[in-house]
Amino acid sequence: MIQTPHATFADRLAVLTLRLLAMMNVLFAALFYGALLFAVSQAQAAETATCNGQNLLAEIEHDNPDRLAAIRAEADAIPNGKGLLWRISKDGVTDSYLFGTMHMADPRVIDLPAAAQDAFDTASTVVIETTDILDQAAMMASMLKNPELMMFTDDTTLFSLVSDEDRAVIEDALKSRGIPPASVVKMKPWMIASMVALPACELARKAAGAPVLDIELAQRAQVDGKLLEGLETVEDQLGAMASLPMDFHLRGLVETIKLGARIDDVIETMIVLYLDGDTGMFWPFFREVLPSESDRDGGYAAFEEAMVTARNHTMAARADPFLTQGGAFIAVGALHLPGDKGLVSLLRANGYIVEAVDNDVPIAGGDADEHGCRASAGYSWCARTAQCERPWELAAKHGFENDAVSFANFCSQ
Repeated sequence: MIQTPHATFADRLAVLTLRLLAMMNVLFAALFYGALLFAVSQAQAAETATCNGQNLLAEIEHDNPDRLAAIRAEADAIPNGKGLLWRISKDGVTDSYLFGTMHMADPRVIDLPAAAQDAFDTASTVVIETTDILDQAAMMASMLKNPELMMFTDDTTLFSLVSDEDRAVIEDALKSRGIPPASVVKMKPWMIASMVALPACELARKAAGAPVLDIELAQRAQVDGKLLEGLETVEDQLGAMASLPMDFHLRGLVETIKLGARIDDVIETMIVLYLDGDTGMFWPFFREVLPSESDRDGGYAAFEEAMVTARNHTMAARADPFLTQGGAFIAVGALHLPGDKGLVSLLRANGYIVEAVDNDVPIAGGDADEHGCRASAGYSWCARTAQCERPWELAAKHGFENDAVSFANFCSQ
């Protein structure tokens, strides 16, 4: 770790950024809790829709360029730390793709790069972290089966766990967002943190109904008639958060609030890293600027294990059936891609060839034919059924030989 006698303002912001990055893994919670608890009208949303964040990397480079250089050097050494889109191949199976998302509604994030758009278009199956987020009523019913994941179910309240000073900080922050403190006092701190770890412009987008990238992809898949699947449940994700020490969450909540108006800068920096495909930069950046005494209880190591590493193994195992079938577009948070315990490495260990794809270059064979059939996804036009078909699937369904002549004969009838 690089240390300096006096921490700069940028250093302090970067420390707080780690808390916000942690919350990005549960921004799905902000989707529905925002809808339930934020009293943000459409008029208010319009007034606060402008984002004014600045990239903190430039500020840190100005304060201490050697530190930023060291962070970048460590990031460069992380396996699979460059790129958001990865091609997954195996003999005899149509290629699939793994894409790293950011759980934001920012237009820059929603607008897929050319190669990612092609990969999505060619896919017959789209897989996201959890499909629970698409049906708020069903999701809430499911989560209420385990209320202890979200709420204190005994006499404990949020304010019974914090000092008077921290209570004042939390109450002021909630009131400034139009949330009566008494209405959320029984909520676990990570649920409240998901409400305050967003800039006003992102809250405005949510209030206006703008979907985050993951939901946008799911909705596009449904419109296109693709099979839509999930790798986890919302209970899985909340259970992972709930497994972490309460003190870790309480500290994270208070420090996130103290970031105040500079939250726009934090989110902007994260978006810049994401758009550059610098997934390997996330953890080294935060670890290098985090004073060692702030992690004396191992809270962040526990966070990485519970919220990233353990979930990576779960995702890799649950993705296998879709990859075996082929033609899948798997979209998960970008934090899950890099590292020797990341999804890219785990899928390689499972026997797949996983290669980075340039996001700005359309995938070869990505163009559809005159009927909209994508050959790279295994589809060909069948006049008899009047739709794009996979020959081997049609052969199995109708009992003819899986070869080009039999397919042509069947579809010409």
